[in-house]
Amino acid sequence: MNKAVFLDRDGTINVDYGYVYKIEDLKFIDGVIEALQILSNLGYKLIIVTNQSGIGRSFYSDEEYLKFNNHMLKLLRDKNVIIDGVYYCPHISTDNCDCRKPKLKLFYDAIKDFDIDLNNSFVIGDKERDLSICEVENVKGILLTNNKNNKYICKKSLLEAAEYIKEHNGSDN
Repeated sequence: MNKAVFLDRDGTINVDYGYVYKIEDLKFIDGVIEALQILSNLGYKLIIVTNQSGIGRSFYSDEEYLKFNNHMLKLLRDKNVIIDGVYYCPHISTDNCDCRKPKLKLFYDAIKDFDIDLNNSFVIGDKERDLSICEVENVKGILLTNNKNNKYICKKSLLEAAEYIKEHNGSDN
């Protein structure tokens, strides 16, 4: 079985301006490349799980989302960061789908596709709904916030989260 870090995209990896889909608007949050390199070097599969309701709201198309996503993945590859999988929900909340976080379908799809051992995995996001799988499975959640939260480990950035994972799990890798 593989260990993984499930990552939200907007607000966790890239700056979230609201409905980010234009290549020219892609800006990685400071420290993200280094953080992803650390996690990758620790042997974690890197899997993005993201809500993309801008598609369902007709702000942008699936095609535009995929163009942005492929560009982002290429920029990361150029920095020796491989994202092993990307799972996205194009729906809005009123669609009542099974894939929009906090629902868990995308997580379970990734777990099956990559044979993930949740006991040795993490979920990182900037909203509590990004960590929804932590409520029902034995996976550790890290909430990116400046505030304290009684349910999750809290760090200010993805880089701080990666350093935390390295400090607490890196010694046995």
